[in-house]
Amino acid sequence: MKQNKMIKIFIMGKAYQVPAGLTIMDAMEYAGYRFIRGAGCRSGFCGACATIYRKAGEYRFEFALACQEMVEEGIHLAQLPFTPAPRAGYILDDLDASENVLLQYYPEIACCVSCNTCTKACPQDIEVMDYIQAALRGDIKQVTELSFDCIQCGLCSMRCPADIKHYHVAQLARRLYAKSASPTPQHLKDRIKEIEAGKFSDELEELTTMNLDELKERYAARQIEPTT
Repeated sequence: MKQNKMIKIFIMGKAYQVPAGLTIMDAMEYAGYRFIRGAGCRSGFCGACATIYRKAGEYRFEFALACQEMVEEGIHLAQLPFTPAPRAGYILDDLDASENVLLQYYPEIACCVSCNTCTKACPQDIEVMDYIQAALRGDIKQVTELSFDCIQCGLCSMRCPADIKHYHVAQLARRLYAKSASPTPQHLKDRIKEIEAGKFSDELEELTTMNLDELKERYAARQIEPTT
């Protein structure tokens, strides 16, 4: 059987030989790297595996999700356990959505130079720059809609020359919109009434008495409600 071509990569400055055609995450694990943090779904878009790398012969750093980006010959890798982007402290119930709260708590959005680097860095293809411009205008609804698929990976913030914490801005906007402007769905109102009436009390009591194997079996046999 033909073996995969081996290539040289560098992890935290140390050289390793790994098969070609692996993702950064798979290559690091092949080299013996153990993920204690920075790994979630491993093949989708949970945002946990932000990584920084530099390709051979290139001068600039690149940022990506380790489960998505493929390794190349001579690539230098460094894993990021989290994105160092401080989140503003606030008490949601004390905020007035009618004011431009986003600008108050994240004044750096006024420094946006519309370079669109944040949008280019997004693994979800979200129009990040557009929702930052909406945030600057105080349009919480548009920020919420444009950032809905954000997974909080922080790659946008890593590339921003204005040091904007885009995903924190989006999170605050979605919280404000849900609190003050988003209508409560009727099905949610109905379910709350059912819970308050004790409709699920017996079932919940039964679940608390099950062991782990019984819970796994019940979970596997569950009926999944249709999405439409």
